[in-house]
Amino acid sequence: MKYIIFTDMDGTLIDHDTYSYKEAEDALQLIKKNNIPLIFCTSKTRKEIETFCNKMEVNHPFISENGGAIYIPINYFAAEYDYDIEYEGYNVIELGTRYNILRNVLKDIQNALETEIVGFGDLDATQISQLTGLDIKSAENASVREYDEAFTIKIQDEQNIDVNQIIDIITSKITSSGLTYTKGGRFWHIMGDNDKGKAVAILTDIYQKELGNVKTIGLGDSLNDLPMLHSVDIPILVQKPTGSHDPEITDPSINYIDGIGPVGWNKAITNILIKDR
Repeated sequence: MKYIIFTDMDGTLIDHDTYSYKEAEDALQLIKKNNIPLIFCTSKTRKEIETFCNKMEVNHPFISENGGAIYIPINYFAAEYDYDIEYEGYNVIELGTRYNILRNVLKDIQNALETEIVGFGDLDATQISQLTGLDIKSAENASVREYDEAFTIKIQDEQNIDVNQIIDIITSKITSSGLTYTKGGRFWHIMGDNDKGKAVAILTDIYQKELGNVKTIGLGDSLNDLPMLHSVDIPILVQKPTGSHDPEITDPSINYIDGIGPVGWNKAITNILIKDR
C-alpha cells in the first residue's frame, strides 16, 4: 500500500509547549524507511515549516497557513499540474486571501466593536515569543505571514463583557466580509475561502496522478484540523495537553488515539505501518 501522510504540527507532531518532536522519532524513522511522503499541513508560515523541513530532512510538498497555499518543490512531480506562481524554488498553488486584506478586515471589526483584537501583525518578534513560547528566530518566522492572520481577543475584567458573545459577533462579521475563520490550539485565525481539507484534496489528486492509488492518513488535534481529517482515508485525532480530545470534534468516523500530541502521533503511525507489514 502506498501511503501519504498529512499532519498538523503544533500540538500534534510537535509538543504544544516545548515544540519538540522527539517523542515521535520512532514513527518518523519508519516513515523514512518506507519512503512515505510526510506532508506538513499546518497553520504555520512557510518560513516556520522550512525550518522544520531542514531539521527533519523532509523534502516533500507542504501546506501552509491553514490551507492558504501549497508549496511544491520544483521538479518534485513528473506529472503535470496547475499552479499559480513560481517562488523561491517552489511551484505554489495559492488558495488563500492575501495577508494585507485579512489585516484590514480585522482592523475594521476591531474599530466597530471597540474590542481589542491582537493579531501577529500588531506584535514584534519578542512579543510573539512571549505569547507563544517560541524562541526569537522562530517568532520572526511566525510573523512572516502570507495568507492567514492569527489573533487573540483581549477583554479586560472590568469590561464585564460576555466573551462568547463577542466571539460570535467577531466571527459573524468575518463571514459577512466574505472571509472565513477557524480556531487552532492557541489562536483564532482569519483567512480566505481556504482550509486544510481543500489543500489536502488538491495535493492528493496530484499524488494519484504520479503514483496511482494511494491511501491518505491525516493527523490533527484541533478544530482547524477537521477539514483535513474529513479529506483523508484514515483520520486520526490525538489528545490535547489536558489529556482529552478536542471536545468540539465529535465525528464518529475519526479515529481517537490515546496519547498527547507526538506521543499519540507516534502510536498511531507505528500501529498503521507495522500492521501493514
